[in-house]
Amino acid sequence: MPVPNDDAATADTPFLDGLADTLAALPGVHAVALGGSRAQGTHTPDSDWDTAVYYRGGEGLFAPRDLRAVGWEGEATEIGGWGGGVFNGGGWFSVEGRRVDVHYRDLDDIERVLADAEAGRFRVEPLMFHLAGIPTYLVVAELAVNRVLRGTAPRPDGYPAALRRAAPEEWWGRARMTLHYARAGNAPKGGRTEVVGAVAVAALSAAHAVLAARGEWVTNEKRLLERAGLRDIDDVVTHPGLGLAELVDRAEAFLASAVADARQAVPRA
Repeated sequence: MPVPNDDAATADTPFLDGLADTLAALPGVHAVALGGSRAQGTHTPDSDWDTAVYYRGGEGLFAPRDLRAVGWEGEATEIGGWGGGVFNGGGWFSVEGRRVDVHYRDLDDIERVLADAEAGRFRVEPLMFHLAGIPTYLVVAELAVNRVLRGTAPRPDGYPAALRRAAPEEWWGRARMTLHYARAGNAPKGGRTEVVGAVAVAALSAAHAVLAARGEWVTNEKRLLERAGLRDIDDVVTHPGLGLAELVDRAEAFLASAVADARQAVPRA
């Protein structure tokens, strides 16, 4: 894991202050947060600057055109430009030679998602570059691990016990159904690409199940397999002597064992 350089961090402070002030001054913005590796102290000098602006959609004040008007080189989507749902758009820019991402976060939606998470409810939404999709509670996870730079934003009081009970079951159910279809539908037809793809999706889903059972927040799929202790799935996928059905069987046995072990720590209702 990269170790932050204190001198570099000190040099970055004026840049981060200016970035936060600019975003906080946009109409309708209630809070600005720093996310990703820079919020968690695991960044490298080349890491992006991941930020989020929190606004209330019901107020009708926040508009991407105001972000574009700042004049940074780059692009900003409309609200909902990344497919809608909780991950509802943003922009990517070059600011003083540094890569900056800005995510839109609607506090009206987040408060509903937070209430759902505390009750053990969530949905899984598709999002580009995420094999298993994202849980709606991802935006709650961000609030738990990100660093608020300006304004105020809600913060979850730990990982909800109800979510720890519900999420592993949902995620593992999705993984098992994916593997079942691969075994019954793809393997008999010799569809190696489809089988390997299904195993990958199931592995990421199982990793979500493991981390939810542990009560650990997830904000993206980066290092998700490592965090869940499932990196050895690579050995199953690349094993030269396995037929397609056997590949699925081996993957399911490996993933099922990891999920079962993690679920032993889930608190009872």
